[in-house]
Amino acid sequence: MIAKERTCRSTLAALACLVFTTGFWACKEKPPEPGTVKDEALAAGRTSESFPGADEDYFADMDYGVSKKPDEVIRRIAEAVGVSPDDLDDDKEAYLKSFVVGRNNWNVWSGGNDRFWDYMANNTFGAMDLLKTLSSHPKVSYEYGGKEYEASRDRRWYWYGLVNEPCFSKWRPAADCDPAKDKWACGNPDRWGLWLDVRDPDCPPDPFENADKYAGVKTGSRGKQLAGKDHPVGSYYGDATGILGLRLFTNPAFDEAAAKHWNPYRYYYDPDYYNDKKLVRPYRVGMSCGFCHIGPNPANPPADPENPKYENLNSNPGAQYFWIDRIFFWNQDASNFSWQLFHTSPPGALDTSFVSTDNINNPRTMNAVYSIAPRLSDAARWGQEKLAGGSLDNAQFNDYPRTAPLSEFFDPPDTVYVPRVLKDGADSVGTLGALNRVYLNIGLFSEEWLLHFKPLIGGKPITPIPIKTARKNSTYWNANEEQTPDVAIFFVASAEPDYLINAPGGAAYLTEDEATLTRGKEVFAERCARCHSSKVPEPTPLMDARGDCMGGGYLDCWNRYWEWTKTDEFKARMKEIVLAPDFLEDNFLSTELRVPVTLLETNACSPLATNAIAGDIWDNFSSQSYKELPSVGKYTVHHPTTGEPREYDMPGGGRGYTRPASLISLWSTAPYLLNNSVGEFKWEGSVEARMASFDDSIKKMLWPETRVKDPVLGDKVPGYFYRTTDTSYLTVPAGFLPDFLQPLVGPLHRWLPWLFGDGGVRIGPIPKGTPVNLIANLNPLSEDRSLKARLEHGKKLLKLLHKVKHDLKQAEGKSDEEAREIFADLVDPLVELSKCPDYSVNRGHYFGTDRFREEPGLKDEDKYALIGFLKTL
Repeated sequence: MIAKERTCRSTLAALACLVFTTGFWACKEKPPEPGTVKDEALAAGRTSESFPGADEDYFADMDYGVSKKPDEVIRRIAEAVGVSPDDLDDDKEAYLKSFVVGRNNWNVWSGGNDRFWDYMANNTFGAMDLLKTLSSHPKVSYEYGGKEYEASRDRRWYWYGLVNEPCFSKWRPAADCDPAKDKWACGNPDRWGLWLDVRDPDCPPDPFENADKYAGVKTGSRGKQLAGKDHPVGSYYGDATGILGLRLFTNPAFDEAAAKHWNPYRYYYDPDYYNDKKLVRPYRVGMSCGFCHIGPNPANPPADPENPKYENLNSNPGAQYFWIDRIFFWNQDASNFSWQLFHTSPPGALDTSFVSTDNINNPRTMNAVYSIAPRLSDAARWGQEKLAGGSLDNAQFNDYPRTAPLSEFFDPPDTVYVPRVLKDGADSVGTLGALNRVYLNIGLFSEEWLLHFKPLIGGKPITPIPIKTARKNSTYWNANEEQTPDVAIFFVASAEPDYLINAPGGAAYLTEDEATLTRGKEVFAERCARCHSSKVPEPTPLMDARGDCMGGGYLDCWNRYWEWTKTDEFKARMKEIVLAPDFLEDNFLSTELRVPVTLLETNACSPLATNAIAGDIWDNFSSQSYKELPSVGKYTVHHPTTGEPREYDMPGGGRGYTRPASLISLWSTAPYLLNNSVGEFKWEGSVEARMASFDDSIKKMLWPETRVKDPVLGDKVPGYFYRTTDTSYLTVPAGFLPDFLQPLVGPLHRWLPWLFGDGGVRIGPIPKGTPVNLIANLNPLSEDRSLKARLEHGKKLLKLLHKVKHDLKQAEGKSDEEAREIFADLVDPLVELSKCPDYSVNRGHYFGTDRFREEPGLKDEDKYALIGFLKTL
C-alpha cells in the first residue's frame, strides 16, 4: 500500500490558483504514482472479455437508415477496403454486426468515465454538474428579456443545443406538490428525488440497460439496499437519461451515510448544500462520443428540434449547436470569471484541452465525420508518418481480422498512413489510435489520466499517459480498444455527405444558371482546390508527402507545392479536374496537409496547442514526424490594449500548422473558421436556418471587411477579441475551500473584503471588457525546461502575481472606468508571460480577398459564382 504522505495544494479555483496567490494552502493525501493504479473494472476483477459490444440495432433509423440496407453497408465497406462486395460474402454477417457494435459504442458506451464526470462535479467549484444539466427542475433556469425560463426538456435544444432522446418525457410532479414539504422535493422517488426525464411507457425498453446481458461493475455500494431503496449495479452502459450521449450510473460512493445526508430539495435550492465538495450524489453521469457528435440530419431535420425522431438524427455531424458555457456552467453567473472563460466558446466550439490544460484558451469546432473511404484513400498517398517511442504502441488495422483488409495503412514496424483529424494535425498515429485517444480525453481510465497533470488549472509539468500503462491497468481501455475497429467500420459505411439538393426545399437555394455554376467551378479550381480538394494534378512537389517531406523537411516541401499552385499550369490542370462530372465523387474536399498559420493568418492559439508535442499528455498519440515539424517562422500578433502589431516567434516541434477543413456539406456547417467565429449562428437546425447562416457566414469569409470588429480597438486589429461581458471575479464558493478555512469566511470577509466575499474567496474586480485570453493564456511554466530558464520564468511570475494582488485590491469598489485604468498597468506583464499572445479571434483565411497579400482579390461577380458552386458540395 502506498504510504500516505501529506502534500499541499492551492485552494483557489482554476485560473485563480495560477493568477492570484492567496497564501492559503489545503492539505490532502499525496496522489499515487502514475502507472500504479487500476481502473474500477480491473480492481473489481473484470476482464475486457466481460464487456462485449452491444449488438442490438437500436439506432437503425439514424444515419439515413443505412443499417436497414445491408447490401449498401457491405458495398461501402468493400469500397473502403478496395475489394468487390462479392469478396465479402463469407464475412457479410460479421461486418454487419461490426457496423452495429461500432455505432452503439459511439452513441452509448462511456467506458467507465462516469467516475471522471463525478470528479468534475466536485472539482469545478460549483460550475459543472451534469446531473443538474439533465434535470428539468425550475431552479435549473436561465434569464432572457428580464424573464426566467426553465432550462428543461421543453427548451433543451434551444438553450443547451443538446439532443432530446426520443421515447422520453419531462418529469412532471403532481399539481399540488410542494417541494419544500415533499420528502423528495416533488422529484421522482425512483431517482432519489431528482427531476430526470422518464421513459414513455409505450416505447420498447432500452436494450443497453439490460443488466443481465451487460452486467455493470459491482463495486462500493452498488447492489446494496440504501435507506430502504435499491441501489442496483445496473448495466455497464448505464441507463438512458433523456439526452443522447449521456448515461446514468449508480454512484458506488453513495453509501448509507451519503443516503442519509442526501436531500434533493437542498440539492436544487441550497447553495451551501450543493456547493459542498464532499457532497456525494446518488448517481454518476457517463458520456459517450455521441454526446459531442449526434445532431439533426441536415437533409432530414426534425419538424420540432425539441422533439426529434431517430430518423431525424445522424451520428456524425459534430455538435454544431452545443453551448459549452450553458452545459458546463449550470448556474449562469456573469460575475464569475470561470463563466466568462466558458462563455468564450461559440456554439459548437469547445476547448478539448480544458481538463488536461495547456493554459491556452482554445475553443474549436467539433469535427463532422464525413467520407471515410476517400479519406483513407488520400491518406495512402499523402499521409505518411513515422512512429517512435510510445506512439509505436498504438493499435493498427493490421491487428484485427475484421480490419485486416486495411493493412496497407501500416507498414511495420514504424510507418503509418493516416487521415489527420485534429485541427492541428496532431493525431497522426493511425485511425484507431486517433479514436482511442478521444475516449481517454473524455474520462476513460481517469484513475491514471488525472495523475499526469493538475486538472483544469495546470501549473505543474505534464507527463505523457502511456498506452502500455492503459493496457496493463485498465480493463475499460482494453475493452474499448477491441471495439474501435467496429467504430471505424461504422463510419466507413455511414458517414456520407449531406447534400442540399436532397434536403426539403433545398433545390430552391441552388442556382439554375449553368454559366454561373461553371464560373464558380473555375474560381474554385484557381483559388480553393489546392487546399480543399483531394483530387489535384499528379504528380506534385508535395502530394507524395513521404521521405524528405516528412518531419523536419515538411515546410520546404509545402512551400514548393504552394508556389506551384499559383502557376498557370496548375490552374489549367485543376480546372479540368473540377469541371469533370465526377469531381465530387470520392472527394474529401480537403488535402489534409498541414498549412502554416503564417499563410492562413487565423488565430494562432489552435496551432500553438501543446498537448501532442514531445513529452506532453498525448505524446503517445502523435507521430515522430509531427514532433519534428519545423517552425513556421514569425507571426504577427497585436497588443490587447493598443492594437499595435508585433512579431511573435512561432515554436516548432509540431506547432504552427492547421489542417484544412473539409468542405463537404459546407451549406450545413456555418458559422465558419476553426472556432465558429465568422457568421451568424442560427439555433433551429432547419434547412432555412442553416442556409441563412451559410449566406451570412460565406459572405463574411469572402468580404472580410464585413466581419464583426472588436468593440474597443475596431480597425486597429484584424478581428474581435473575447472580452468579459461584465465585471467579474475569480471565485471559489466556501464549500470548496479547505475545511479549516470554511468557518473563517465570515470574519475574513470583514477584514479582507477584497479577497473574501460573503460566500467564499472572491478575487477581482476584473473590469468589464477585459480580453479573457489575457488572463486565460498565462503560462505558469517555462517552455525551456533548463533550470536557469525555469528560475527566470518563476521570478517573473511571482513578480506578476504580487502586482496583480496589489492592483486588484486597489480596484475594489472603484467605477468600471477607474478599475480599467488600474488593470491597464497589468497588461504588458500578462502579455509577456502569455502562452498565446494572439487575441484576434475571427481573423484570417483571406484567400480570394483583397486582404490576401500574395494574389489579387476576386471580383464580386466571381465571389457570387463561387458561392453558387459551394452550395452544391
